[in-house]
Amino acid sequence: MSHDPASDHRAAGPARARVAILTVSDTRDLATDKSGRLIQDLVEAGGHHVSERLLVKDEADEICATLLRLLQRADVDVALVTGGTGIASRDVTVDVVAEMIHKELTGFGELFRMLSFNEIGAAAMLSRAIAGTVDDKLVFVMPGSSAAVKLAMERLILPELVHSVGLLRQ
Repeated sequence: MSHDPASDHRAAGPARARVAILTVSDTRDLATDKSGRLIQDLVEAGGHHVSERLLVKDEADEICATLLRLLQRADVDVALVTGGTGIASRDVTVDVVAEMIHKELTGFGELFRMLSFNEIGAAAMLSRAIAGTVDDKLVFVMPGSSAAVKLAMERLILPELVHSVGLLRQ
């Protein structure tokens, strides 16, 4: 029987991740934030801990300051961000996060758009979903729609969450 080094990496990861959720929206508040609530429900159903859930307006300074504050918390391994990934003039989340990222996880955006294409067709190319590391923390930026959040969380983020956190702790 052969030894699988990938299994060692997965086994070395934490039992659960500590997550901060940030919704970027000009039109929602925490009560009407379906995508942020869905992220929280999926994270908790996966046995992970939600350290904080916030909502900010689609303003670059607010997004940057809030995300930096969340990433500096000792009880946060991962920031899951929803909203502001499109091409409208108000969609600045990706631009802000791209400036913060040290190592981009290009596969996240590529796979997200591929999976989205299977569901919504060519409109998937309009998403600028992005992920990467900021120091020893992970950041995933997803579109604001609940369907996009469900896809990203279930197919990409949750299956690799503890493995990714474990790799950053090495």
